[in-house]
Amino acid sequence: MKSIEDYVHLEPKYYEAVLQNYSDLFSNKMTQLNKNFDNIVIYATGSSSNAAYGALPFMSNILKMPVKIEEPSIAENYLLHVSQNSLCIAISQGGHSYSVVKIIQRLQDAGNTVFALTSELDSPVGKVCHHVLDMGMPIEEMPYVSAGYSVEILDLMLLAMLIAQKTGKISFVEFTKLLSEIKNIVLKMPEAINSASNWVENNISKFTTAKRLVFIGYGATYGVSREGETKTTEAVRINSWGKELEEYMHGPYLGLNADDFIICLDPMGKLHDRMDLLKRFLNKHVKNVYTIYPGKDQSEAANDLSLGITTNELLTSLFMTVPIHLLAYKLSQVKKIDLQHSAYPDFDQITASKI
Repeated sequence: MKSIEDYVHLEPKYYEAVLQNYSDLFSNKMTQLNKNFDNIVIYATGSSSNAAYGALPFMSNILKMPVKIEEPSIAENYLLHVSQNSLCIAISQGGHSYSVVKIIQRLQDAGNTVFALTSELDSPVGKVCHHVLDMGMPIEEMPYVSAGYSVEILDLMLLAMLIAQKTGKISFVEFTKLLSEIKNIVLKMPEAINSASNWVENNISKFTTAKRLVFIGYGATYGVSREGETKTTEAVRINSWGKELEEYMHGPYLGLNADDFIICLDPMGKLHDRMDLLKRFLNKHVKNVYTIYPGKDQSEAANDLSLGITTNELLTSLFMTVPIHLLAYKLSQVKKIDLQHSAYPDFDQITASKI
């Protein structure tokens, strides 16, 4: 079975495959769109929800309309009124999520158009949904997904670009320019992965002493911070937070401990100065503060990592989770946590969280 690390190294290959095949994967499905839609609602949970938050700022910016993310279980049980002008997108990489299957059924029964994004077309999600979109990558063997999370971000961005072009929000020239930017990121991914691997190796001995990891991001890296919390909790099994920059500054900072390990995820965007102010505070009270940047032109502290990719801040979620996934994997190995087998094999049987 492949490891999280193996799948991180496969991300450029999977990205290339999606970019080569996006027309077959998505374009042909655009004819099934409700042309009157004026908002998008994405239904996802876990890492798929984190991926959606990574793509959200880009999608909203390019589509020039409201885009929101809902937890499927809350939506299916309590948020019962969805506009017929909403484009609904349900995400389940493996296609077995109970809550995603249920929300698809309820929305379709109410007459809403739902597109499901999955890597397993034969899954319960693939069978129940009337409009299934193939993620464009093989089923991920590792239960703690990494490459699938990243591919979901790319898929959502490409979907947004195709819809924006189809509805006249962007021109063919603008579409081509964005596609070229994304392809340029993919070309630089192997080098970024190597830089991230070296950073993890150089700092792993310090991170093994961490009692709590705190990930702080904004914009496109808010989804990255959420994924940091998810993967650290799943794979390393220590206390972990994933916070949006202003959210952290409005209360959670009061729970700061001197022995916390803080990872700031700065896409060098609109809130860069706000992030710098927070780091000025954190460095007064915490020894272990790290910053991960996209490009090389930052003034780095010894703890920091620049991934060598200078790009639009809205595209940084395509690669800034790489060091987070690698860190979670390496910490799990140092702590001798078996990621090949479930720690609680009776969980799905008792809770029926997967179909």
